Amino acid sequence: MAEPLNVRAIEDADVRGKTVLVRADLNVPMEGGRITDTTRIDRFAPTAKMLSDKGARVVVISHFGRPKGEANPDLSLAPVAKGLAISLGQPVRFIPASIGEAAQSGLSTMAAGDIALLENLRFHAGEEANDPGFAHQLAALGDLYVNDAFSCAHRAHASTEGITKLLPSFAGPSLMAELTALSAALDAPERPVAALVGGAKVSSKIAVLEHLVSRTDLLIIGGGMANTFLYAQGHQVGKSLCEEDLADTARTIMAAAEKAGCEVLLPIDVVAADAFKAGAHNVVTPADQAPADMMILDVGPASIEALKTKLATCKTLLWNGPLGAFEIDPFGTGTFAIAKAAAELTKAGKLVTVAGGGDTVAALNAAGVADDFTYVSTAGGAFLEWMEGKELPGVAALTQPELMTEEA
Repeated sequence: MAEPLNVRAIEDADVRGKTVLVRADLNVPMEGGRITDTTRIDRFAPTAKMLSDKGARVVVISHFGRPKGEANPDLSLAPVAKGLAISLGQPVRFIPASIGEAAQSGLSTMAAGDIALLENLRFHAGEEANDPGFAHQLAALGDLYVNDAFSCAHRAHASTEGITKLLPSFAGPSLMAELTALSAALDAPERPVAALVGGAKVSSKIAVLEHLVSRTDLLIIGGGMANTFLYAQGHQVGKSLCEEDLADTARTIMAAAEKAGCEVLLPIDVVAADAFKAGAHNVVTPADQAPADMMILDVGPASIEALKTKLATCKTLLWNGPLGAFEIDPFGTGTFAIAKAAAELTKAGKLVTVAGGGDTVAALNAAGVADDFTYVSTAGGAFLEWMEGKELPGVAALTQPELMTEEA
């Protein structure tokens, strides 16, 4: 993964009087033409505002949905332009094209400080295919390029990778903040480092676990994933979600962790219920004694206390995935308790906390502590691929070897 030290920040560039193409992720949830969650717009707005205030002609480019390379009026970014204007408190011109004469004509009357949003990039098959011709048509619209969409950085598309070969390219403030936070959590962390990895299935996070055992001091496994590890140790897990065919994989990961000196922490007690529904009858039981007719839906009180004790000895926490079925009451107790404990340690200056992934963000919001963490990433696929140690094409495309320091 690219380090922040060898990526150029747009704040350091002279943008006055220049047309700056800014890749954003404005793929927001929408129902009936109305935006239902403006989080991504609100996070991006300060970048557009900063460039506008510096006298740039700001041209925002983004995808929306999966139109599969064809124009689809239901997937137009026109409503998003209105949402961005509201967030910014200033006009945003919508251009109903993303390349060609129509786009050039729409942008031709822009003045310094103006902001425009082009139509959905994915109306053209060349975007996802990273077609050089499409990248050239995009590049023809601007003088500089800025990527401010970490959540799209794991895709080598024309607007994230191809265009960087054609224009002076920079990282936007949001992308830089993400890289800095992630670097602090795993590339150059303050130790001991703990990683909490939860969620439903081991199969979706094998690569993450394999990478983390050699990079962290403590690996906390929760959620449905923990059931597979408990099963791999010979414990019965009743009717719980469990990938029995991955028991060997779980044992291999535990062996690799032991060899690397990484402690793996599994639940010592659990909350088991007779149904996957709110208010279901439930009992607390030792992790190796789950009733045959019940399913594990959360960690128990002894596990919560053990986790709190361990966290108090750590300096850095990387979090992806809940400890239990937090969305169903009362099976969010473990997730919320640890989230609050981590938040308190963060506020006290004792722990750097970096979290990411959709379920994780939802859990931290439900616990009311998202704002207390050091950094919370809304990226899904890009965050997971970074945790796997993969190079992200959209970030790699921005790297400037000549900016490398001896430390980097």
